[in-house]
Amino acid sequence: MNRKIDYKINENDTGKTVEGFLKEHGYTHQVLVRLKQTDHGILRNGIWAYTNERLCKDDLITVQIVENECSDNIAPVNLPLDIAYEDDDIIVINKPFDMPAHPSAGNHDNTLANALMYYYGSQNKPFVYRCINRLDRDTTGLTIVAKHALAGGILGNAVAKRAIHRTYYAVCSGCTPACMRISAPIARKDASTIERCVDFKRGEYAVTDFIRIKYNPDNNLSLVKLRLLTGRTHQIRVHMKYIGFPLIGDFLYNPDYTYISRQALHSGRLVFTHPVTGQKMNLISDIPSDMKSLF
Repeated sequence: MNRKIDYKINENDTGKTVEGFLKEHGYTHQVLVRLKQTDHGILRNGIWAYTNERLCKDDLITVQIVENECSDNIAPVNLPLDIAYEDDDIIVINKPFDMPAHPSAGNHDNTLANALMYYYGSQNKPFVYRCINRLDRDTTGLTIVAKHALAGGILGNAVAKRAIHRTYYAVCSGCTPACMRISAPIARKDASTIERCVDFKRGEYAVTDFIRIKYNPDNNLSLVKLRLLTGRTHQIRVHMKYIGFPLIGDFLYNPDYTYISRQALHSGRLVFTHPVTGQKMNLISDIPSDMKSLF
């Protein structure tokens, strides 16, 4: 990875230090230290720059991010990849079901990480895996992966500030209300390392909004569109079960496989600010056929 980024200094930035300017653009201390150690890591008008230098109007700051390492212990595996978007800073994958985001016990060579290691390895490009919005194994749809430390840090901060807006689609058992806000704290269930539950004493604040798009009385199923205001583990699955309309095909919370073989949940839209260009990104993924066919 060798990414060069230029910044033209305007009047509002005059007088700021190089370091102060870059921090305002999302550069963490760790990234700045690495840039200082990189040959031609930070240039001012084509000349190596100290980070305490003061900027002048029309200065050109050039940053060069060089990453030659690869993620340890992630084997490259040739798996299908549906790429929704890619540029020098990020890649957005339309993830299929039955694909974990990260390697874990029992999942060493079937993950999104394995697929991306192969994808970039086949191009002779070093790659460190930085997944931003991790999806559960059987949840389909859009997930962002940062291609370098700067993008990863900025997008990680955006997640913490709830500045990545996510829209999901789910198929639920029963006829849900037309619309609803669910505000119920979520905690890890006792004696389980995986399962979560609503717990008003121990749980973390969690809010989900949804509207019902369609209801099929023949199979008593609702198609709902959900927006997450927080990002707790299994939030949609736990919240919908809590109000009495669990997702179908959910092995953990509602193992009903009458109509579908996996949890009926899809990450259908991501809206966020690009970590480097500042462009507003609005990415959409169509509802997969196994969910759409039920209506």
